[in-house]
Formats: sequence, C-alpha cells, structure tokens
Amino acid sequence: MSSITVRNIPDEVHRAIRVRAATHGRSTEAEVRSILEQAAKPEGRLKLGTMLASIAREAGGLTDEELALFENARDKTPAEPMRFE
Repeated sequence: MSSITVRNIPDEVHRAIRVRAATHGRSTEAEVRSILEQAAKPEGRLKLGTMLASIAREAGGLTDEELALFENARDKTPAEPMRFE
C-alpha cells in the first residue's frame, strides 16, 4: 500500500479530525484514510462498467450469436509486462 505525508495542516483541522476520529471510534490515521476514500470514491459515482451495461440493456442487449462473435474476437493472450530497457 502507498503512503502519503501531508505537511502544514492547520491546528484547527487536525483537532477536528481527531475529534471526528474519536466519534467514529478509530485512530486519526484511520479517519484520514476514510475521508480520503470517501472523497476519491464517492457513493453515488457512476462506474464505467455500470454505464456500459445500462446502455447495452437500453439497446436491447446482445444475442447469443453476437456474444459469441465478441468472445471469438477477443485476444486472450496474457499481456507482456512493460520493459524499460
């Protein structure tokens, strides 16, 4: 997992996060992780796969034959890792 160092947080903000963490029964660090996750991945966000599935449903979906065409055309070979040589 990655880590981030945040400097120069105002005392009032740090204090408010500590209070919020105590209210939720977790450490300040866990509270900051929760805040960042909620900000980066909000509950109501539209996910690409969900949107594409919705479009396909509205268009009538795929027949079994169309699905077979996609499956046959799909490249199933594993991707090669990048090389920086």
